Amino acid sequence: MAQKGNIGVTTENIFPVIKKFLYSDHEIFLREMVSNAVDATQKLKTLAAQGDFKGELGDLAVQVKLDEKANTLTIVDRGIGMTEEEIEKYINQIAFSGVTDFLDKYKDKANAIIGHFGLGFYSSFMVSDRVDIITKSYKEGSKAVKWTCDGSPSYEISDAEKEDRGSEIVLHISEDCKEFLEKNKIQQLLDKYCKFMPVPVTFGKKQEWKDGKMVDTEEDNLVNSIEPLWTKTPSSLKDEDYKKFYHDLFPMNDDPLFWIHLNVDYPFNLTGILYFPHIKDNIDMQRNKIQLYCNQVFVTDQVEGIVPDFLTLLHGVIDSPDIPLNVSRSYLQSDANVKKISTYITKKVADRLSSIFKENRKDYEEKWDNLKVFINYGMLSQEDFYGKAKDFALFKDVDGKFYTFEEYKTLIKDNQTDKNGNLVYLYANNKEEQYTYIKAAEAKGYSVLLMDGQLDTPMVGMLEQKFEKSMFTRVDADIIDRLIVKEDAKQSDLDGTQRDNLSQVFKTQMPKLDKTEFMVDVQALGDQSQPVLITQNEYMRRMKAMSHFQEGMSFYGQMPDSYNIVLNSDHPLIKNVLNDATQNTAEALKPIEGEIKGQEARLAALHQSQSKKKPEEISQEEKDDVQNTEKAINEQKTKKTEVIAEYAKNNQIVHQLIDLALLQNGMLKGEALDNFLKRSVDLIK
Repeated sequence: MAQKGNIGVTTENIFPVIKKFLYSDHEIFLREMVSNAVDATQKLKTLAAQGDFKGELGDLAVQVKLDEKANTLTIVDRGIGMTEEEIEKYINQIAFSGVTDFLDKYKDKANAIIGHFGLGFYSSFMVSDRVDIITKSYKEGSKAVKWTCDGSPSYEISDAEKEDRGSEIVLHISEDCKEFLEKNKIQQLLDKYCKFMPVPVTFGKKQEWKDGKMVDTEEDNLVNSIEPLWTKTPSSLKDEDYKKFYHDLFPMNDDPLFWIHLNVDYPFNLTGILYFPHIKDNIDMQRNKIQLYCNQVFVTDQVEGIVPDFLTLLHGVIDSPDIPLNVSRSYLQSDANVKKISTYITKKVADRLSSIFKENRKDYEEKWDNLKVFINYGMLSQEDFYGKAKDFALFKDVDGKFYTFEEYKTLIKDNQTDKNGNLVYLYANNKEEQYTYIKAAEAKGYSVLLMDGQLDTPMVGMLEQKFEKSMFTRVDADIIDRLIVKEDAKQSDLDGTQRDNLSQVFKTQMPKLDKTEFMVDVQALGDQSQPVLITQNEYMRRMKAMSHFQEGMSFYGQMPDSYNIVLNSDHPLIKNVLNDATQNTAEALKPIEGEIKGQEARLAALHQSQSKKKPEEISQEEKDDVQNTEKAINEQKTKKTEVIAEYAKNNQIVHQLIDLALLQNGMLKGEALDNFLKRSVDLIK
């Protein structure tokens, strides 16, 4: 005889709530249904092991069946089943209190509803118009019953025909969820959520190619591996096993560098395997490759905030029964066990890297270029990781030699300490483009690091704070004698007028490049140094680079690139340019320079006279006199610049020297490069 009643909830809105607030993640219904079937099966196995069930276990596979014509999806198990009383207890009475508070608290947290409130079974109503349960308990003398509900609080229980123990959950898929009647979609979800469940799960039959098409065979299609690698003892596994499992998880990836097999049972339970992948240039492409499981049931691969940020670059699997199965990520982040797991994994990663470094340094160095981003990321983002990693983090020089931080400090401290006691670390980020600057440094006996990684700019800033009395300077940030200042710089033999005129010769001919500024300086660098060098201020260059990493620094990114054009007054070519410019402009400049000197002397006298007076005692006439004198000086300087520019524009050596310096720094392109090539041919003729 059929029995009718109402499900024991405190509101009639429970099903619309489930539909609405879980809709964004409605595909997890299949995970919940299969998980329940697996749980029922596992319970039967436990009862059998304890002697409380003496029948034959037989085939315990959970079956997922699809009937497109009937619009049904059915999950079948041969587990413990339920009696009518158990249905009343576990299905009809939802352990659910404070519905109003629940709606207010969880309306924006879809995942937090199911599982956290014991509503796993009710996720079926996200995709179903009606759900039938046909079940028979394993207990001797039990009868089969059928429970039916159409998504309202009303249900119906009736007698059923079922020979075997276990349960069949029949989902009558609703019109707006027809995608879950597609075989490929169900297979996809089973692969995602059920791939490693501890009880066999089958879906349809295996297929083979026959007579030009794929056809079903007699063999069941098993969708999961019930003993994934992380559940096995590490001592029983070989390297090939770990690599195969990695490629099962990530088929398109290169072999991993190495891995960590996690296995802990106190103060929490945790197993898993984490792989160090080959990290390419783009960090973001490597994220979300850690799969989080609870008792071999997939939870999420969105682990940011659950584990430290730098650990999201690892690939692999973490499995812990202490992780809530169905909760939002915000809930996971605040869970005490999850935080303990995060701390534990960080320590294990550091310990593993340290042991590899100590046991096989050569192999570690060979893998450093792939490990570097990961380790740097960890040191930048996690203070306690820096404390561990500083002993196995490496510097690599331009010759490919590796050093620990302490080893490198010992190497350079005698030769690369400036007159103020600062230890100067020289580095390049492009061996080819900065070749000349590297060679100039090496000629001085200096060592140059290669820092060409994605995170090396912020690393430089951090290491300057960590290392005592140390500074990092890119090798092209200045002329070599000013990179590590050991004594006062040699003064140029040129007087002020010569320096100014020489600067103007080159400054007036510098190209107009977008968002680029050039400043010209004259230095005595010795006759063996280059005639013209281009350097870029370390601070401004670094700030512009950091603008890509840190919010609030974007204004640096908008600033123009600023370069110093250094003219070597000791070089014969520069001397020749100065002599030629002096001869060809002397007549035109003589009256202009005389006028400038006269006006500057007059301005100095005016300032001297007015310095003895209070501001209010200076007349307007006196103020105008100063202003007019300054204007006259500027007008004469403009004339001087025009004379020098007119001379310089026709000096092929000046243009050739400028272009050579630009070419050396990768700044000569397009028409300017073409003009340089033509001029080079003309000069050779």
